[in-house]
Amino acid sequence: MKRLRRLRQNEIVRDLVRETRLSVKDFIYPIFVIDGENIKTPVKSMPNIYQYSIDRLAEILDKVRESKITGIMLFGIPKTEDKDEFGSKAYAEDGITQRAVRYIKKNYPEIYCIVDVCLCEYTSHGHCGLVKNGKILNDETLPLLSKMAVSLVKSGADMVAPSDMMDGRVAAIREALDLEGFINTPIMAYSAKFASAYYGPFRDAAHSAPCFGDRRSYQMDFANGKEALKEIESDIEEDADIVMVKPALAYLDVLKKASEIYNMPFAVYNVSGEYSMVKAAAMQGWIDEKRIVTENLIAMKRAGAKIIITYHALDMAKWLNE
Repeated sequence: MKRLRRLRQNEIVRDLVRETRLSVKDFIYPIFVIDGENIKTPVKSMPNIYQYSIDRLAEILDKVRESKITGIMLFGIPKTEDKDEFGSKAYAEDGITQRAVRYIKKNYPEIYCIVDVCLCEYTSHGHCGLVKNGKILNDETLPLLSKMAVSLVKSGADMVAPSDMMDGRVAAIREALDLEGFINTPIMAYSAKFASAYYGPFRDAAHSAPCFGDRRSYQMDFANGKEALKEIESDIEEDADIVMVKPALAYLDVLKKASEIYNMPFAVYNVSGEYSMVKAAAMQGWIDEKRIVTENLIAMKRAGAKIIITYHALDMAKWLNE
């Protein structure tokens, strides 16, 4: 009889043979920065997550630094009156995200600052691209995304992460960055980003819900795994440095398959809906939050993720450091 249980008898031996481990170095922590002053607004659908104005960013950045997490993902939220059909504040020098990046790099230079590149938070219609006659325009959107990426890198961003799902945007952004001399700035592409119901709480946090229709004409159909591989391959060909699968838990099959095919660093976004479901169940006492979060994040890493973007990062860092 083969006795596989011999290596499960106690925590010492289980730890010795454990195949997959988590580290605080695996995590990127998302932060929402909102235009205004003295703002720390709780996101009702995301327990323990807040929108911060720049003058209060230190409250969360100090926690990030203390946790030993080395990177953040920044999302900017402009004033409603500053939104327009072109998303002009997305690529303005005085935009909320540009000012936040400058603040972070001045006061927390050791924190690696990844910035989301998308127009949805900045447009009056809430879509990720330009709109004409109710249709989201692909090619006409690319120059604006490129302008946004260049503007953010000029402000000090360490990496840009286009999340819009327009065809050809990685190549357009790479060309724009290179022309400006930013040849060493990496691009983390939201390559397989599905049109998912798991994004609901994020749209509350980022004020980015579309005013009409939905995003299924440019985000991926969640039924299509093979198409996701085509999207990933396309972004790799366009010189993405890191590719991402989003959301995480319902798409680990895509992540596993892609990581076996492509010799690339893969990121996964453990999105707002996934986070909020765990938090809600834990608050009801229905689950052991620490064990569930650990199991979920291990599953992501086991499936091939090198980088995990997660709102659980601070909690997980605390548990790992205990």
